[in-house]
Amino acid sequence: MKKTVLLCCIALVVVIVYSCKKNNNKSSLNVVALNLPASPDIYYSVNFGDPHYADSMNKVATLGRVLFYDGHLSLNNAISCGSCHKQSIGFCDNATFSTGYEGHLTKRNSPGINTLTFAGSLFWDGRENNVFNLSLRPITNHVEMGIDDPATLPDKLAALPYYGQLFKSAYGDNTITVEKITVAIGAFINSIASVKTRLDAYNQGDKSAISAQEIYGMNLFNTKYNCGTCHNGGGGYYGGGSFKDIGLDESYTDLGRGAITGNASDNGTFRIPNLRNVAITAPYMHDGRYKTLGDVLDHYSHGIANSQNLDPFLKDAKGNPLNMNISDDEKKAIIAFLNTLTDYTMITDPKFSNPFNLK
Repeated sequence: MKKTVLLCCIALVVVIVYSCKKNNNKSSLNVVALNLPASPDIYYSVNFGDPHYADSMNKVATLGRVLFYDGHLSLNNAISCGSCHKQSIGFCDNATFSTGYEGHLTKRNSPGINTLTFAGSLFWDGRENNVFNLSLRPITNHVEMGIDDPATLPDKLAALPYYGQLFKSAYGDNTITVEKITVAIGAFINSIASVKTRLDAYNQGDKSAISAQEIYGMNLFNTKYNCGTCHNGGGGYYGGGSFKDIGLDESYTDLGRGAITGNASDNGTFRIPNLRNVAITAPYMHDGRYKTLGDVLDHYSHGIANSQNLDPFLKDAKGNPLNMNISDDEKKAIIAFLNTLTDYTMITDPKFSNPFNLK
């Protein structure tokens, strides 16, 4: 009798384990199937390329979207690209430093990622300039995602139930390689384009899209205070990929670009950030030191330090740090203008959302 009961219990446990495993696989498949977009917009291919190429890249980007949000690309299966680049806040992180593998904190603030076609150099220090190589940087970083050898990823992903069909749809067969992974994530990131702000509508002829105060702020930004010289790269406030020392500190605690090039003249310089969605991507600067746009304007108004490589645009006629003395009304107008660069379509578009979030 006892033996029979024991055998029944063992059988029941086996059934439960098998059922849980089966349901988990089904859940994973359903997560992907229910939430994947039909065809994400690939900005560069739709606008500049062959439509057949765009259709093919859409399938690759669909795969890339899943990879972007999948924690299995980290060593502990807990950190994804989307952990530090959140759609609702312009694909940045709202923490000063992001939490990575095993709770380690990154050394720099996670910048927003959008419209990287116009970005030029990538990362705060420009250590990468190819968006298709971009994803391996955080994946193989021991602080961020913790994978020592990316060659282990194909087998790891192949064991998951949803990737075989996704890779086959994207590439024609279900073979998983590191190159295919990076190209797919790059294609998804390249599809995240900010082109539907109120400022875009204004520049396209809708003069009611922005207010008089916002126009005043735009004029202050671009003319009186000359901010547009650095920030209006590509004609759309995308940053342009140049590097500047903006006088954050007299002595450098982070060499920035200089740590990559080895040139002393690059010490303390960082990539000029994309201003698309800047109003929702706080905190600011490479180290997230400023919590608000008001804090940033205070820095330019009366806080520029006399650093070694301070940009000439931030010096007065005597070579001293510039004091812009921006008035409170001017600050309000400039901040109002910067709010016109928020792309609500991009930050809410289901095509860019986390496919593992069931609703």
